[in-house]
Amino acid sequence: MKPRITVITLGVDDLERALRFYRDGLGLATQGIVGQQFAHGAVAFFDLQAGLKLALWPRDSIAHDTDLAQSPPGATDMTLGHNVASRDEVDSVMQQAQRAGAAIIKPAHDTFWGGYAGYFQDPDGHLWEVVWNPQWTAPL
Repeated sequence: MKPRITVITLGVDDLERALRFYRDGLGLATQGIVGQQFAHGAVAFFDLQAGLKLALWPRDSIAHDTDLAQSPPGATDMTLGHNVASRDEVDSVMQQAQRAGAAIIKPAHDTFWGGYAGYFQDPDGHLWEVVWNPQWTAPL
């Protein structure tokens, strides 16, 4: 399989609330909620970086589409990593997330591997790591 990940979809309990958090609170660009004319079709897409989108889709719609029973979310099932260019940017993004309504799970701190990182949860419990890695060579 060639890796062609183009969409990361997060299941949410309240699509309007999630939209406000990511659009208004974190400042991610979106056209808003689309697909409302379809049963289980309402979704919000956000452009992240070249070729990658974040989708917010109600958990009950994911359950319906996959034929799986809806289950309680688990915060430690996965994390989303947001790499930034400096320690100050980690602090800035963490503060922005908190103002937007995120719960700070672990304040920004020096890491054991020489970086600087913190964790927050969005209103639906999705765990984000905001991290500065001095060894990161990818363009940020």
